[in-house]
Parts: sequence; C-alpha cells; structure tokens
Amino acid sequence: MKQNKNILIKNIYYMLSFAFQILRQSNFDDMATEEFDNVQNLFAAILSKGIGQQLKQGLYREYQNKTEDIPTLRGRIDMPGTIRHKIAREQVLTCEYDELSENNLLNQILKTTVMLLLRSRDVDTEYKDILKKEMLYFSDIDLIEPSSIQWDRVRFHRNNQTYQMLISLCQLILQGMLLTTEHGEHRLASFVDEQRMCRLYEKFILEYYSREFPRLHVSASQISWALDDGIGTMLPVMQSDIMLSYQDTVLIIDAKYYSRTTQEQYGVHTLHSNNMYQIFTYVKNKDTEFADKPHTVSGMLLYARTDETIQPDQSYQMSGNRIDVKTLDLNQEFSVIAEQLNQIEEDFFGAKLR
Repeated sequence: MKQNKNILIKNIYYMLSFAFQILRQSNFDDMATEEFDNVQNLFAAILSKGIGQQLKQGLYREYQNKTEDIPTLRGRIDMPGTIRHKIAREQVLTCEYDELSENNLLNQILKTTVMLLLRSRDVDTEYKDILKKEMLYFSDIDLIEPSSIQWDRVRFHRNNQTYQMLISLCQLILQGMLLTTEHGEHRLASFVDEQRMCRLYEKFILEYYSREFPRLHVSASQISWALDDGIGTMLPVMQSDIMLSYQDTVLIIDAKYYSRTTQEQYGVHTLHSNNMYQIFTYVKNKDTEFADKPHTVSGMLLYARTDETIQPDQSYQMSGNRIDVKTLDLNQEFSVIAEQLNQIEEDFFGAKLR
C-alpha cells in the first residue's frame, strides 16, 4: 500500500500527531496546513522543526568512559598502561575517566537519519537547507550503521524524554523506508513499508479514541483465556490492538493495514481467515470474563481502505456477539476520517454516553 495512492501524505502527519503529543504543540502548528507531495518531505519537515527545538534546549549529553594518556592525573589511573609508559621513560599517565559527551546513541541516530534525507532526491531544497544548518551542531557526532541499532535497548528518562518523538520517527524511517543497494549503499524508499505503517495505524486509532472520548476506557489490553482448569501452559498471549469499554460494554478493535483487504480464490473474495478467527477468539474469551453479569462484548476488524474494487463492510452475529468488518478511508480529508471513527463510537456506545 503506497501512501501516494491510498493515503493522503498530510494524514500521516495527523496520525503521527495523535501518536506523539509533542506534535500538537504550537511550534508544529503550521505543518497541518502545509501540502507535502511525498512522505520524505513530511519527515524532513518534522525532523527539522524537532531538531531545531532540541538545539534550543541543548543536545542530550551522557557520561562516557574514556581512556587517555595525559601528563596529569584525571579520574582513575590505569596501572598497566601507566607502567608501560614508565618503562619507556614517558612522562604521561594512562587515566580512565567519565566525560559528558553529545556523541551518544540518540544523537547518532538523529544524524544518521538526517544524512540519509539529505542524500535523497525526493527531499526539497528548503528542508535540506534547514537540516544542513542544524547538522553543523552535530559535527562531533558519529554516523552509525542503521542495521546495527538495537532499538529495544533505547531508553528514555527525565533527561532525554524530549527525544522520544524524534527517535520514534527515525525508527519509522530507518526500519520502514531504508533500502540497501547492491554496493551496500543506503537510500530511502518513497513510502513506508506495510508493517511499520500498520503499527502507526494501530497507535493512531488507540490515541484518537483516548483523546476524543475521555469517558471511554481506552487501552491495548491483554485478554485472558477462558480456561476450565486454569492451566494455560504454552498458550499464546492474546494482545488486543484497541479495547474500548464503558461500564458493561466492550468493543475490541483489530486494526489492519494491508495491501489487500480480502483474499481471492477462483474469483471469490473472502475475508482473511486468520483475522476473523483471531477477533472471534478475542471476543469470546473476553465475553466469558463477565460470567453471569449483564454485558455486551463486540469485535471489529478495521482495515485501512485500499484501491481494490471490493471493500468489506459487514456486520455479523456470531454465537451471541456482534463482529463488524469495516474499512477506514485514509485518502480523505482528516475531518472525514474523524467522522468515520466517531460513527463507530456512536454505533457501540452512543446511547450510553449521551
């Protein structure tokens, strides 16, 4: 699913702005009105503004251990190195010490991502000029090999939390757009791959309902297996994408971002069987949690609309539960997307929330 065909580039910004609250701050306001002709320009614009804001606050620094031969004591003496210098009659000490440095992983990820954008022919000159000026402050920061980044080891805390959106965007670019040529060189694709867009799509829907409908309890909750004997050894975790609940009413949404929303065999279109089995399993096990209490548990497969002729739009009653299959058209103005999401809330919770 290429964004330039099935999703307005501006809507990727809106999705990011729900996923990352910082993009709703005043210094990003004008981006909602800009027209981007490709996703690389969008990402370059966000990074240029975000890095500019970070430079005003100061680049993140962290302590790094250094070993250096110096004439005076600093930190701890490294005895083997110092002894070698004494034997050679050199008047220096080998010392180990900690030093605050901007040349750390977070800044290296930023610089590596920006340099790829600067080499791209798809990024406009106006964004490149800003990024080039900002990179002057990164002259002492190393580039790193994108494939060597261990993203699961990146940690945010009080001193670097302002980097969270920037690093998440860099991860989206480096993992979702990076292509390697036959000669080992890197370049960026013109669209984000399906897997990374699916994660953004899920987070966007989750954060949309959390922000727009504060009376709903919105989460990505795990669902317990309804076990007769309590033994669940080796059973997989049931992790929902989005769970909306209010009092005794629950809607479980599985967000799907595929290049094709249906499967076809012999000219017959059907829903992806694994998706339907999964949402049915989620609903029935959640349903069991309520036991004899009055309740309503429903499910929904919410696909991002593609350019296929046949689009699913069905509602099924299965063993006492309602399961819908719908598509969300991301190639519309965002106000239309919001109306579609609001209608889902109205259909399942409207009467109770009014």
